[in-house]
Amino acid sequence: MVVDDEPRLLRLVRSLLEAAGFATFTATDGEQALELAATQDPDVVLLDIMLPGSLDGIAVCRRIREFSAVPIIMLTAKAKEMDEIAGFQAGADDYITKPFSAATLVARVQATLRRASAPEARAATITIGPLVIDLWRHEVRRDGRLVPLTPTEFKLLQELATHAGKVLLHGELLTRVWGPEYRDDVDYLRTYIRNLRRKLEANPAAPRLLVTKPGVGYMLAPEGSDATSEPRH
Repeated sequence: MVVDDEPRLLRLVRSLLEAAGFATFTATDGEQALELAATQDPDVVLLDIMLPGSLDGIAVCRRIREFSAVPIIMLTAKAKEMDEIAGFQAGADDYITKPFSAATLVARVQATLRRASAPEARAATITIGPLVIDLWRHEVRRDGRLVPLTPTEFKLLQELATHAGKVLLHGELLTRVWGPEYRDDVDYLRTYIRNLRRKLEANPAAPRLLVTKPGVGYMLAPEGSDATSEPRH
C-alpha cells in the first residue's frame, strides 16, 4: 500500500513497484489509509509523513500499530532527525528521503519484506537481566511488563540477545538486521539503538543493558556490567 497525496508521486511509485513484481494499491489521505490497512491486509506500507486532513503520516502509523504489525516505511521530504525519530517512535520500520531513486525504493521494500518474512527460531525465551525475550511470540517484557516493539526493533534486539555479552560491529548489525545495502548507515543504527534504550532502559540517558563499544559496535549485557556506554549514540 502506497499512501501519498501527490498524484504524480503515487503513479511513479506504483509503476516502479509493479515493474519490480509487486501488486500495489494506493490511498491519498490518512482516513483512507487506515481503512485499507484494516481491510486489505497489505504486506508493506509506504507512508508519506505529510498528508492532508486531521491525520498526518505519524498519526496514521501510530493508529495502524494499534491493530497490525505490518512493516511501515515512512516517506519524508526532508532528512530531519526529528521526523525520523517521530516515525520510529510511532512504530515505523524504515524511512526513505525524497527524492529517491528507483533502485533505492525497490531495494528498501525488498529488504523490509525479507526482515518481516524471515523464519524465527522457536526457542522459548532469552533472559537478559530484567528482560525476557520470547522469540516465537515476538514479545519482550521488562520486569514482567510487556514492552511494545516494532518488527525491526524486535529483530535488532533479537540479534543482540542471541549474541548476549558479545560486541557486534556496526556493519555486522546493519547487514544482519537490514541487509548488506545498509551496512554503512551507522547513524541509522544509532537512531534505532536510541529508540530501544528509550523503551527498555530504566534510565535511557545512562544505559546499562544496550551498551556501546565506542567506535566499534553494541552489546546487550545484564544490568550492572562494566561495559562502556555512550548515551548520545
